[in-house]
Amino acid sequence: MDAVATSPSPAWMSRHHSAADRLRAAWRGNRLLRWLGLGVLAGYFLFVLVWLFFAAGLPSSEKLLAYQPPLPSNIRGVDGQPVGTFARERRVELSYNEYPPMVIQAFISAEDKTFFSHGGIDYPGLVGAVGDFALKSATGGARARGGSTITQQVAKALLQDDEYAVSRKIREAILAFRLENTLTKEQILELYLNQIFLGRNAYGVQAAARAYFDKDVADLTLPEAAYLAILPKAPSNYDPVRQTQRALDRRNYVLREMVNNGYVTQADASVAGSSPLGTIRLGSNAKFREVGGYFTEEVRRELLRRYGEDAGDSANSVYAGGLWVRTSMNPVMQDAAAEALREGLAKFDGGRGWRDTGLSIDTDGDWRGQLDRAPLGTGFPDWRKAVVLDKGASSASIGFTDGSTGTLAAGNATMPRRGGGGTAFSNLKDGMIIIVKQIAGEDYAIRSIPEIGGGFVAQEVRTGRVLAMQGGFDSIGASYNRATQAQRQPGSTFKPIVYYTALANGMTPATLIDDAPFCVWQGAGLGNKCFRNFDANYAGPKTLRWGVEQSRNLMTVRAASQTGMAKVTDTARRLGVGDYPNYLSIALGAGDTTVLKLTNAYAILANHGRAVAPTLIDFVQDRDGKVIFRTDNRCQVMEGRCNAPDWDGGAMPRPPSRSRQVLDPQAAFQMVHVMTGVIERGTATTLRDLNRPLFGKTGTTTGPTNVWFVGGTPDVVAGTYIGYDQPRSLGGAAQGGRIAAPIFKQWAEVAFKDVPPTPFVAPKGIRMVRIDRVTGRRVFGTFPVREDPKSAVIWEAFQPETEPRRTLRRAGEEQELAAAAAKAAPARRRAPPPRPRETAPRPAEPAQPAEDFLARQGGIY
Repeated sequence: MDAVATSPSPAWMSRHHSAADRLRAAWRGNRLLRWLGLGVLAGYFLFVLVWLFFAAGLPSSEKLLAYQPPLPSNIRGVDGQPVGTFARERRVELSYNEYPPMVIQAFISAEDKTFFSHGGIDYPGLVGAVGDFALKSATGGARARGGSTITQQVAKALLQDDEYAVSRKIREAILAFRLENTLTKEQILELYLNQIFLGRNAYGVQAAARAYFDKDVADLTLPEAAYLAILPKAPSNYDPVRQTQRALDRRNYVLREMVNNGYVTQADASVAGSSPLGTIRLGSNAKFREVGGYFTEEVRRELLRRYGEDAGDSANSVYAGGLWVRTSMNPVMQDAAAEALREGLAKFDGGRGWRDTGLSIDTDGDWRGQLDRAPLGTGFPDWRKAVVLDKGASSASIGFTDGSTGTLAAGNATMPRRGGGGTAFSNLKDGMIIIVKQIAGEDYAIRSIPEIGGGFVAQEVRTGRVLAMQGGFDSIGASYNRATQAQRQPGSTFKPIVYYTALANGMTPATLIDDAPFCVWQGAGLGNKCFRNFDANYAGPKTLRWGVEQSRNLMTVRAASQTGMAKVTDTARRLGVGDYPNYLSIALGAGDTTVLKLTNAYAILANHGRAVAPTLIDFVQDRDGKVIFRTDNRCQVMEGRCNAPDWDGGAMPRPPSRSRQVLDPQAAFQMVHVMTGVIERGTATTLRDLNRPLFGKTGTTTGPTNVWFVGGTPDVVAGTYIGYDQPRSLGGAAQGGRIAAPIFKQWAEVAFKDVPPTPFVAPKGIRMVRIDRVTGRRVFGTFPVREDPKSAVIWEAFQPETEPRRTLRRAGEEQELAAAAAKAAPARRRAPPPRPRETAPRPAEPAQPAEDFLARQGGIY
């Protein structure tokens, strides 16, 4: 067999085998080389393990690209103007192009001059920082100096970890490399300028520009930009008030660095370095005046229920999502509501002495900061929170949150202390927090926060939008919202619900109801329950209208009894006032409800019985401007027909109604029309000089513990009450018409100042008939005197076929009968002992012959 010939190996392969042989020989023969190779391999694996260990849990590249810094939620009023914010970090997010080059250059010069050339780590700086850390750790010295680049500072902010440890620096470095590989330099710098903390609760340069200079970044001068650039490391070290010279020195260093980097000229830097810091006082940089503390707090609660509190709850969280919230708050009405309620509370409480706030601080330390953080609101704009710094024999030195001081003379604090002896001045102590009002120069007089509480709500009739809400004297330190949370007995303001039910079940405004003692049998164990009027008197048979206008209890319970309490409580449920048992005492307002619920019920009556739910938010947008919630969602339910791109040939689309019919519209209008008489000649005549169509009802609960007024115009209804949080008597003279109605009046004078009067419009089918106001009989031949609220003849609203029958009399007999009735009417007398049974109704008078009427009036009207 022939041998198989093989081709010779290529030269390069021979050389490869030769090199490999020599390497193997060296590996076997050289122990040092073996240890060196093993060390390199072990170091590599150790590096990989360390990387994997510390990189675990760090944001991925996708998350870095999608990262958005936490933004506050902004609240706007009905006119679109800002009224408040919800923020833990004050921040305004800008794009890189919105930052002026001068601002960028100042921060690069101060923090990281090689930012645009390094790969995320400044190695010389890192070596110096590590050496300093080792030295400080060995000697137990202070914290080592930092060596972080701007990229590392962004990484630190993303980690939200301020631990003083090597492990944190390793994770920071790993994330810095990842940032450099994922984002551009401009994107990294944009994150930095929007994220970095610069003191005064300002996160980001735009927020800091507002906090320190009350300017936007585009308006900053060179020295101002240089000052902001020194703050990232430690803002408190360069406080413009406490560390002025240190701040100036560091600012001028930044200016020199900007010159060295070629950003500004030496001349410009010299001029800037000679200028003062020019910062504003802390707390004086509000871009807008926040209003409606109770209103915005209620908005915050609703947003928390929808979107959560922090970024971990949802992308649209209240404190990180950057929401833009349009509310229904009318700032003019809101300010008027707050002022009116405060005035009412202060007026009622004013004569009851000075009340200690119960708060004190240590004046030896930073008393200004402690005073600023003290949870105490002053209510009125000209009242100020102060601390007693030094009390003398005839005066006391007091300090304010801005660091200024004043004098409180003993003669300006002579109010007796409530619940104790002595005057207010004699009870003052150093460190006590008080409320004062400036009277002249640096002289102040003491004031007292009212102990009495109350609530106020104003609501738009046709939409249910809440226009104003005030839940007490001041929301600071007292977030309990009495407008929505306080369950109180409404007293006589519940009576319109009773009378509406009566009108919807056969009664008319002219129906005679006996104002006489009324008792019900409650069983063998309880016996008779007898009701009484507020004044303990009775007036005999009177019209339903008169009973409402004069707020007669006996007429109300008799109307409820005749109609049926089951029907009354059903009306209350449909109106959303409350779910009550069928007890007659409920007819007099013995069941608890809130101002918001009762105001909404009156709005339904004014809206002809069509119900809408009270709302505070119109719509919510996310940080990008997309609407994510809208209260009025009628377009959404129309399945695209609301915003169709073109006409589809069909009828014009009509959005569905926002309301639903829950009451009889005619009976609802009758009730509102009757309540206009409360303003004209009833228990709320103090409102008559507002000179516009108004309806409403006062209320006073047993005790009296609460006083109420609810009412308004055809377009806006408002309700208010005042009472102690732990119900107790307000005093025997307290009545809704004397205390609550004036609060509404003060508010209405501002709220309706430029609003033209609007008449109440009757629904279809209502018949307006002239009747005798006293007897309820139909009147012919004369007309109401509109200028006289007590005109003997009025227009009354009746449902079809319910108006009084014609009584045919000779001309002028109506006036004669009215005069005779007035003359023969028995004088008001004290009620006799209660009778267990209701008196029989008075029989109707027989109709008069028609002949005289027909002959004298010339026909039938």
